[in-house]
Amino acid sequence: MESFVKFTNQSQGRDRIFRTTQYACALSKYLLRKNSARKELVVKLQSLESNMSSGRKLFRLGNTVNSIDAAKRTLQLSDPVLRLCLTVANLNRALYFICDNVLWARNVGLVPGIDKERWSLNASRCYFLSLVMSLTRDVYVITQTMVQRTRDRQFQQKMDQHLNDSPDVATVIVPQLDAFLFLLFESLKSHPSVALDTLKNICDLFIPLDRLGVYRSNPGVVGFCGLISSILGIVSVLHPSLKIQP
Repeated sequence: MESFVKFTNQSQGRDRIFRTTQYACALSKYLLRKNSARKELVVKLQSLESNMSSGRKLFRLGNTVNSIDAAKRTLQLSDPVLRLCLTVANLNRALYFICDNVLWARNVGLVPGIDKERWSLNASRCYFLSLVMSLTRDVYVITQTMVQRTRDRQFQQKMDQHLNDSPDVATVIVPQLDAFLFLLFESLKSHPSVALDTLKNICDLFIPLDRLGVYRSNPGVVGFCGLISSILGIVSVLHPSLKIQP
C-alpha cells in the first residue's frame, strides 16, 4: 500500500495510470467495435479515452522544461554515442511536449485558430525521432554488454557448454546464430533495465509509425502496444532499479 501511495503521489505515476487507462480503453473499444449489444459501452469507452488523453496533456505542461534540463545533463556524458543519442532524444521530447501543449491550449479554446492536424503531425514526428534515438541508445548498450560478455572467460565456458548440450538445436539453427541468440539472451537477462526499456520503446514506436502513415496497423495494435508500454512504464516507476541509466 505504501508503494502504491508513493506511486500515485508522483506526477509521473499519475500520468502512467492515465496512459494505461487510455490505451486500455482504445484496445477494448476496438475489440468491441462489432458487438452491436455493446454500442453504449463503446461510447463510454470513447469518452473515457478522450478524458484520459486530455488529463495527460494537462499533467505534461511542465515537461518541456524537464526535457531541456535532461538534455543539458546528457551533454555532460563522457561516452559520445550516449551523449548524442540521449541529447537528441531529450530535445525531440521537448519539442514534442511543446506541440502537445499547443494542442492542449487549442482543445480548451485558448488558441482556437491553429491547425490541429499539422501540430499533431509535428508532435508525432518529434515523438518518433525521440523513440528512434532512445532505441539506438538501447541497441548500443546491448552491444556493449555483449562485447563485455564475450571477453569473460567464465561466460565463454558457459556458452561452450550450452552449444555442446544442445546438438539438436545446432542442426536446425546455424551454430553461430545459436551462439548469438544465447549471448543476446544472457546479456539482456543480466541487465533487465535495458531489456525493459527496449521492449517499451519498441511498443511505443508503433504509435507514431501508425500516425505518420509510415507503417499502418490498426487501432487495436496501437491500443495493445500502448497498453504494454504503459504497464512497463509503471513497473519502471515502481521499481527504480529497473529504470535504465543514464
